[in-house]
Amino acid sequence: MSSKASILASIKGLNMEEKPLPEIPDFDVADDLVATYTESLSGNKGTVVTKEELKQLLAETSFPKIYSASPTFASYSNCDLPNHPSKFADLDLAIIEGQFASAENAAIWLDESNLDLRALPFITAHLVIVVRKENIVGNMHQAYELIGSTNSGFGVFIAGPSKTADIEQSLVVGAHGAMSLRVVIL
Repeated sequence: MSSKASILASIKGLNMEEKPLPEIPDFDVADDLVATYTESLSGNKGTVVTKEELKQLLAETSFPKIYSASPTFASYSNCDLPNHPSKFADLDLAIIEGQFASAENAAIWLDESNLDLRALPFITAHLVIVVRKENIVGNMHQAYELIGSTNSGFGVFIAGPSKTADIEQSLVVGAHGAMSLRVVIL
């Protein structure tokens, strides 16, 4: 008998009784979820903007290549969805919709149901995510409960622009992905 088989047989031979999973307590949730979310996002180097502020930014800033997967801001797209992500290597701004957000850490859940291209939030230079006010939950426990009821092949939490602090111990924003994240709460 090989060492591996011997070890596995020994483990299977153990007569251990199953232990129940611990109960997860209800954690306190902030009263004002939008204010808490805004503060959390600011701490993550992102910004909450109004619909009007975003429209003003788009009018004042020259973004040569914009793609919007958000029906609310569909008119701002000036390019079509490519058949391969590499065609978006020069994408300046992507506008997408998030399913829900956690106020405690500003994490927004995105799954493939409203991402036209999985690479979109990672390949763009600047990112705007639209979230509905009623879809902001208090904490990640509530967020994971919502994920449990969905059926998607892809999902990711995004809680701010790309950043790293491992280069000479200084924070670099936009190191590996979007240089900025703006969130519009409708």
